[in-house]
Amino acid sequence: QVQLVEPGGGLVQAGGSLRLSCAASERIFSIGAMGWYRQAPGKQRELVAAITSGGSTVYADSVKGRSTISRDNAKNTVSLQMNSLKPEDAAVYYCYADSGGGWSKHTYWGQGTQVSVSS
Repeated sequence: QVQLVEPGGGLVQAGGSLRLSCAASERIFSIGAMGWYRQAPGKQRELVAAITSGGSTVYADSVKGRSTISRDNAKNTVSLQMNSLKPEDAAVYYCYADSGGGWSKHTYWGQGTQVSVSS
């Protein structure tokens, strides 16, 4: 069973930077998009950033210009560099990876890592 492992996270001061990383425990067959969602207490899970295997990216408006997502296709890893962190960035961050497509599409999820931002 493929697992997505997310070291990183932690407590950061507002205005600081943080890099989240995520690695698959084994190669994912027909891997597609990878990215990050986050969920703050009392709020719905929201997409933070995603990147396709071809390198196309999408960002939430709230992090656009402050964040950079990247991936290593050979290693099935994805990273998220976040700068100028704000208290509203505090949440549990989950990485994900899609595999397959159409009816056979499957999404793998990481266990989540806590990001706290002190003001």
